[in-house]
Amino acid sequence: MSYTSLDDLRRTRLLLVDDDEVNLLLTAAALREHGFDVTEATSGVHALEQLQSCACDMVVLDALMPGLDGFETCARLRAMAGYESLPVLMLTGLDDEASITRAYQVGATDFFVKSMQWSLLAGRLRYLMRSARTRQELERSKAKLARAQDLARMGSFEWHRKVPGGFTISAEGLRVFGRGPQERLDFIGVMRMVPAEDRHIFLRLLHDVLSHHSVLVTDLPLTLLDGRQRVVHIEAEPEFTDQGGVAGYTGILQDVTDRRQAEDRIRQLAHFDSLTGLPNRRQLIWRVERAIEQARRAGHQVGLLLIDLDRFKIINDTLGHTAGDELLIEVGHRLRSCVRHSDQIMEGVLEGLGGRSHRALEAVGRLGGDEFVALLPEITGEADAERVAQRVLESLREPIFVAGQECFVTASVGIAMFPRDGQSMADLLRNSDVAMYAVKSQGRNASAVYSPQLAGQGKQKLELETALHKALERNEIVLHYQPKIDVRSGAMIGAEALMRWHRGANLIPPADFIPLAEETGLIVPLSEWALKEAARQAKIWSLQFGFADAIAVNLPSRMFERSDLVEHIHQCVSAYGVPHRSIQLEITENNLMKDLQNVIPSLHRLNEVGVEISIDDFGTGYSSLAYLTTLPIGEVKIDRTFVRDLGITPQSSAVVTAIIALARALGLRVVAEGVETIRQMEVLHRLGCSLMQGYLFSRPLPAEELERWLTDVVMARSAAWMQQGPSVEQFSI
Repeated sequence: MSYTSLDDLRRTRLLLVDDDEVNLLLTAAALREHGFDVTEATSGVHALEQLQSCACDMVVLDALMPGLDGFETCARLRAMAGYESLPVLMLTGLDDEASITRAYQVGATDFFVKSMQWSLLAGRLRYLMRSARTRQELERSKAKLARAQDLARMGSFEWHRKVPGGFTISAEGLRVFGRGPQERLDFIGVMRMVPAEDRHIFLRLLHDVLSHHSVLVTDLPLTLLDGRQRVVHIEAEPEFTDQGGVAGYTGILQDVTDRRQAEDRIRQLAHFDSLTGLPNRRQLIWRVERAIEQARRAGHQVGLLLIDLDRFKIINDTLGHTAGDELLIEVGHRLRSCVRHSDQIMEGVLEGLGGRSHRALEAVGRLGGDEFVALLPEITGEADAERVAQRVLESLREPIFVAGQECFVTASVGIAMFPRDGQSMADLLRNSDVAMYAVKSQGRNASAVYSPQLAGQGKQKLELETALHKALERNEIVLHYQPKIDVRSGAMIGAEALMRWHRGANLIPPADFIPLAEETGLIVPLSEWALKEAARQAKIWSLQFGFADAIAVNLPSRMFERSDLVEHIHQCVSAYGVPHRSIQLEITENNLMKDLQNVIPSLHRLNEVGVEISIDDFGTGYSSLAYLTTLPIGEVKIDRTFVRDLGITPQSSAVVTAIIALARALGLRVVAEGVETIRQMEVLHRLGCSLMQGYLFSRPLPAEELERWLTDVVMARSAAWMQQGPSVEQFSI
């Protein structure tokens, strides 16, 4: 702010102090004529009293006064709070050097020899006032700067090269180092606060800066006197003499601890998994790429282990996501103990770790979900990687306690190696994934090393999956029908619809594509199609030969979770005008038990509309008997594993007898599947089961061939099982 205009100066309030009343009167009148607002005081004591009661912009003080003279008055004025910078002009008739020196010593701003030259006095006062206001503005600016630096935790320093003790730090800078404004801190004192390992690095950097007269920019970690850990950012530029030499350095310093902590946190989030603290996908990619670079130069191998937890989803869904997170944290701890490192090795750090720095890249990281990766940056062969894989599997054998419950978790580990199995992170990850899925398909809880044969299987599976997506729209899926026979009457009492896939000239068996369909979710549209096709075929047979039984369709348990399953079946049978009982639904016992609570409501709704439920593979489950009395089931099918040994082992006969007795007690129909020999048929009939299905009677056949089978075999009574089987009065369709 500037006060140089005449209007501003005329507002100046001035306190004039003189014990000579005549001189006081003349001087006051003259200054008023020059635009000053003058207040008069006749003594030093009177002047100090006036200052307490009225505000003034400056004081004109006579030096020689009786009692309290001008020198003493000025000294007391300066001791008063708020008057340290008030402009004071000392009027004196003395012109000796001692009086002038004394005037300045007691705090006078300026002095003026008494005279009648009022214009000269007014000019001196105006100049003094402008100087005072300029100084006030400078003081305000300095205070604002100091405040800004204080808020920014910033200060300044200077170092004069050829001046003893030439290193000085501003008061704001001292606060950065945890010191008061009156304390002294030299360069050695600063260095004592720097940790020894960082001190040596900084001194080397400082030596290079001074040698090349360059700019200094660095961050310096410190430990303050009170034990706080801080990081101070330092920037300094050289100052040159007229001859071009370096006179010293001036610079700023700033406490950047909070910023560094925020940067470290951001870096942590960017490079490390927030749940387990292990390196994340981004950090793993960087580590693997660095390890491959080093291995390519040094000629050694790199191992990559892909670790996928087995059945983690079951634990996550059963105990909740919080328990699942606890499990992943504990698994992360155990896996981390299987390798030597996993530290926060970042970009730019690796180069300073020496010739074997790549070994520090070794880590277990979390790829995502329940997938982890172990990086082995230097190995001699498969045996090294397999040993680590065994350590991983061994580390997971102990139970893990989550949500107050003891859990066991296993893993499937796939191993790929550079350069044999790939030249990049993507190659190694893809091939280790192939090896890991090979372990999954073979029973889990093991490890496998990638091989081209596994890749071929994976490629074949991918091609099969792609083709399966298009199989329905290309009409490649068909139903084959295997009849159910009542051996007492020789009648076909129903049929089971089984999906087959005509892929080109090849007929793909269900064991090759049904598990793939279940894994990919394609089993749902395939099952929907099978229901429609079965209803259509039931209508055709009813018109051709009066077929009034049911065609059984196998449904996965996930179909029973659909709220519109009953409506879908209703649409299927309504479209072809057949009753609901024309469709029978088969569900395996294991699938039923796996998701029983979600399946039960759908079973009851289906039973209410007349759709019968059959339990396939009965006897292979472990908890079904407890639910048989409450489930709306109409039929159970004895699993082929029990039928196979009938007549050979007494145990099989005992199991079949128990199943038949239980079914009779509960009013359920019993069908034995997998009947392949006359002996099996006779034993089953003797035990009380007359409804059978199997290759003895017929393989699954296309609808047209099944119709010919009925004509050529059943009606002609030409089959061996009819000739040697139980005595019947009539064989009929």
